[in-house]
Amino acid sequence: MSDAPAPDRACAPPKAPPPPPLEGNHSKVIRRAPGAFEWAGVALEAYKADSETWKGISRRELVGKRGETTKFHVRYFEIAPGGHSTLEKHEHEHVVIPLRGKGEAQAGCYAWTVGVGDVVYVSPSDPHQFRCPADAAEPFGFLCLVNAERDRPTPVDGLGVCRICE
Repeated sequence: MSDAPAPDRACAPPKAPPPPPLEGNHSKVIRRAPGAFEWAGVALEAYKADSETWKGISRRELVGKRGETTKFHVRYFEIAPGGHSTLEKHEHEHVVIPLRGKGEAQAGCYAWTVGVGDVVYVSPSDPHQFRCPADAAEPFGFLCLVNAERDRPTPVDGLGVCRICE
């Protein structure tokens, strides 16, 4: 018998629990596919039901429609070269953060070229539209944050958009 201490037993590290489901009001990570602007378990959706006021745009609902109780929704929109969102207005605010490519943001009387890392704030009732130039090398993709409870948009015909600036 030896007076030497017993060797430490090698213990396996504890197993990590499985990731939580995307559905439900709990902490989670929604993983983006490497090299793509797609998220695991998040379906690609049509931008809107009608197709007369917009062209070449899709959306993905990232946060706000899977049981979360946030007071905001986070959506990812992607506009193909030559595409655009509806020219519209509503009472709720938008925050838009480009993640891919370059695009044009129109709000009220102003239009800007925007790209990755810029932040666009659209104030209540300002007519606005987002566009991807026809000659763009890639789509224009952006996160859009809006109130969870919001009014329905109203299309704007483009006439009088800048009336306040005249």
